[in-house]
Amino acid sequence: MQRVVDGRMAGKVAFITGAAAGIGRATAERLSSEGGSIYLVDVAMDGLEETRKICEEMGASVMASRCDVSDEDDVARNISACVAEFGRLDALCNIAGILLLDHFQNIKVEQFRRVLEVNLVGTFILTQKALPHLIESKGAIINTSSTSALAGMPYGAAYGTSKGGVSAFTRTIAVEYGKLGVRCNAINPGSIQTAMAGPGVVPEGADMKLIMRAQPLDKPRGPEVVAAVVAMLASDDGAHINGEEIRVDGGTLA
Repeated sequence: MQRVVDGRMAGKVAFITGAAAGIGRATAERLSSEGGSIYLVDVAMDGLEETRKICEEMGASVMASRCDVSDEDDVARNISACVAEFGRLDALCNIAGILLLDHFQNIKVEQFRRVLEVNLVGTFILTQKALPHLIESKGAIINTSSTSALAGMPYGAAYGTSKGGVSAFTRTIAVEYGKLGVRCNAINPGSIQTAMAGPGVVPEGADMKLIMRAQPLDKPRGPEVVAAVVAMLASDDGAHINGEEIRVDGGTLA
């Protein structure tokens, strides 16, 4: 992917979570290609370092750091470091997440809580810590929800619940801070080809007829299709979009 120095993200700074792989890495590459400066975080340091190198080779200004999005102090430290390095923050891309698929009766309470801690509470913490800077820049928040927030997801009691919370949270922040110039939107990916959704994710004994409900109408696609929508929402092209959920699912829920 070739970098466009005067692209849509020129002069803008994006903070991207879950940047070690999948949608997070694809978003880092896309925003770098559109001229943005980026601050990348994840807990998977090998993958994060690889993403950093890819973006630097494209010519982007990049910082990368370990961050547990469910740890308030860790998040606060990284948001502060981002602003200290780049002088501003224009887009918060809440992409970090964990997927748990299992028969409902097999899911342990601690597993359920952990999914909520990362997917929902992490989104809450990051937004709260980044918000003062986004108010200053009249910036954008892009949350990662899921089609599981819009329709039943078999074996996804924990994941779907967390993403339903993200969707509700998105609308709340949009309404509360829209008058201050902050936009908050969510993307609802369907079945996207990433390592997180790879082989071994479907639980033993799963009803494949239920699993097939999540398939797109055309063909499976990679995380770059989600990153393209993130880029639009993070840029001025999304200036009049607020409180919206955008499905990127190949027509699954059409």
